[in-house]
Amino acid sequence: MGLRWFGLLAAGVAGIAVAQTPASPPTDPGQKTVRIVRTTVKPTIDGIVNEAEWAGAARLDDIYQVNPVEYAPASERSEIYLYYDDNALYVAAKMYQPPDTITANMLRQNGSITQDDTLFVTLDPFNTRRGGYFFGLNANGVRYDGLYRNVSEYYTDWDAIWVAAATKFDGGWMAEYEIPFKSLSFDPNTDTWGLNFSRNIKRRNEDMAWVSRNRRWDPSTAGQMTGLTGINQGIGLDIVPSAAVSSKRVFATDASSSNAEPSLDVFYKLTPQLNAALTLNTDFSATEVDDRQVNLTRFGLFFPEKRDFFLREADIFEFGRIGATDSNGSLGGADKQNARPFFSRRIGLDQAGQVVDLNYGGKVSGRVGRFEIGALSIRQDDHGVVDADTLSVVRVKAGLSGESTVGAVFTNGDPLSNLDNSVAGVDYLYRNSHLPGGRTLEAGGWLQESDTAGKDGHNRAAGLGISVPSNSKFRGGFTVKEVEANFNPALGFISRTDVLDYTGHVGYTLRPKGGHWQSMYFVVDGERVEDLGGGLQSQTIGLTPIQMTNRKGDYLWFRSSFATEVLHQPFQISPGVIIPPGEYSFDEHGVELSGSAFRPWSGRIARIAGQFYDGKRIRTFGTVVWTPSPRFRTSISYNVQQIELPQGSFTTRIVSSGFDVVFSPRLSWTNLIQYDNVSDVVGVNIRLNFIPQAGRAFYFVINHNVADLDRNGSYNSMTADVVAKFNYTFRF
Repeated sequence: MGLRWFGLLAAGVAGIAVAQTPASPPTDPGQKTVRIVRTTVKPTIDGIVNEAEWAGAARLDDIYQVNPVEYAPASERSEIYLYYDDNALYVAAKMYQPPDTITANMLRQNGSITQDDTLFVTLDPFNTRRGGYFFGLNANGVRYDGLYRNVSEYYTDWDAIWVAAATKFDGGWMAEYEIPFKSLSFDPNTDTWGLNFSRNIKRRNEDMAWVSRNRRWDPSTAGQMTGLTGINQGIGLDIVPSAAVSSKRVFATDASSSNAEPSLDVFYKLTPQLNAALTLNTDFSATEVDDRQVNLTRFGLFFPEKRDFFLREADIFEFGRIGATDSNGSLGGADKQNARPFFSRRIGLDQAGQVVDLNYGGKVSGRVGRFEIGALSIRQDDHGVVDADTLSVVRVKAGLSGESTVGAVFTNGDPLSNLDNSVAGVDYLYRNSHLPGGRTLEAGGWLQESDTAGKDGHNRAAGLGISVPSNSKFRGGFTVKEVEANFNPALGFISRTDVLDYTGHVGYTLRPKGGHWQSMYFVVDGERVEDLGGGLQSQTIGLTPIQMTNRKGDYLWFRSSFATEVLHQPFQISPGVIIPPGEYSFDEHGVELSGSAFRPWSGRIARIAGQFYDGKRIRTFGTVVWTPSPRFRTSISYNVQQIELPQGSFTTRIVSSGFDVVFSPRLSWTNLIQYDNVSDVVGVNIRLNFIPQAGRAFYFVINHNVADLDRNGSYNSMTADVVAKFNYTFRF
């Protein structure tokens, strides 16, 4: 009961903060607009900004500081140029700074550049302030793109076809972009798009932007680009044939198999706003492996989607803001994702996480007027005792006034059983990002009902929430979620049923204008999960008394948590270690230190210790990264949990190590070794990536697993597979 009042208090404090925050400062640039210039001569995209070539372009230089002091003059000058023609948007930029202060450690194409000095272009082609795309570049010319799933979260595994290059010069570095309209969805009936630019200087921990509000520069706070007329997408057809040759060996049976499989993906723009996709004999053999996790809870784990086919237009399929980062403060885990009606990782994987063949599938997604539409249907092959089945989802959202939406979802099929299953749901989101003082308010609710053969009644789930996200001063939020006992989203994600789940948080960020520390953050958050029949199941209250970040990007973090768990049944937390039924209260306290990645050596280390059920637990985890040059990178990560209980003691370990050699932005060799002592399996993943240009790629992948199945210290090979895959995009 106490956490209910805490959640209401958090929402109330956040509301007071909105009401009492003064109007935006007089230096707030407000809405900015630029009129783009049409060019008749396509610029050369070589990373060298030729003054004569860009002389007639639209020009921006009013880039200001967002962090550490919003609206203050940027420490370095930026010049941005804009052109367009029938086929593409062209961007050029000069970023001035001393060359020896440029951070550019990532050289591998498609690698994360978030720890480098960067320039990002944000586009909202529908000018709805609800979503869009971003395209980033570092000084090595490494591209990094993403699709916003909402204005505060995005998919970085989404990839588009575009061209970019960067070079360094005596005064800093330069960048050039060519973003084809064929790679975007847009409304041809409007000449106005949402537009923003953001730049980062890593070693100063400085962010800059063209437009921001409350230190945000996402699509909800973008400026506008006008004058886009006569643009086209050609036929709007992408044909992507792939060929994969694989060989697999199972050492226990000495069975080997080889296979050569073609596959085909076809993407066609029915209109500039609406996309159709067809996949035949779908192959995901080159998808990156998941990070290892060890589960010490009674509930499931959540792994993110990484497959490109499902990530295209994935934002449309999001429902009710379930799983949103700011929905419950610092709390995480599977509970935040609980009751998702559609989770694409349910498709193409069995209960053990092994790949299941997908024979064919189709998808239609995009916009029609004020409606966002997504429809997906996949034919999954049989596996084990589960028959082949057609799995389908339909999602529709209607844009209301401002940034609000109302929508519905329907799913049909069960990829893990032969039972008939369907889910129907509706959701509503109110969003206003232009409240006084740069504040944003989000509130909404959702309702779902499942229909599963053999399960009658108690098959609904519902949620309500309010959130006031903020990067300065007060922030807060409160959500409540009810999941009945028979609610079963077979194409979604479920971690607990027959529960009432309350979460809430309230925090405050202080940003000193001077001194060593750039920001100081405080938050109290909590979650309470009750059985619908009455009684407590779980409760956690977290306290972060301080998280301090300095002006180099290093941070120091202290955290305490106070938990209660009620077990109605014995819980086997580890082989031979069974916790008896009862109510357990325990607390933990920890500290974490992180070093900014502009240095050759970087990483983080944390230690958390305290009670655990009726015993003790010490958690030690961290990562150390060494980047002596952009061509070499090595890292080691570890997560060790030492647990002492009256019923027995045990230690869990996860260790992973990576070593990357980058010959050029197009050619790289990456290695990942992962081990955990729960499965006692060592997994080795070796990848050779050759990406001559966007839309064309060759992958050579080796996976080898060794295990100590009899726990005698002797490791033997379990499985090994080798895959060579090539894909090529033909664009019309």
